[in-house]
Amino acid sequence: MIRIQIQLEEGQASALRRLAAEQGVSVAALIRQGVDAQLRSQANRSGAAHLERLKVRLQRFDSKVTDLGEGHDRYLGEAFAADGDVR
Repeated sequence: MIRIQIQLEEGQASALRRLAAEQGVSVAALIRQGVDAQLRSQANRSGAAHLERLKVRLQRFDSKVTDLGEGHDRYLGEAFAADGDVR
């Protein structure tokens, strides 16, 4: 573990000591739990934001075609024809 010094307001320190005594853990353990919770929360927000950005990007490619797997050759031919590149 790495030792880090922090400064708390008196009320924060008193509340932490009281909570630690109630839970039977050290103040340091409570602080580590709080840091872990904050990091998880940030990771969840970052992950959710990334997922939303990905969904927006993927929507650009949504053609609403429901039979693309079966009709891909026809659709490709139509796309080439529309570009004037009929082979």
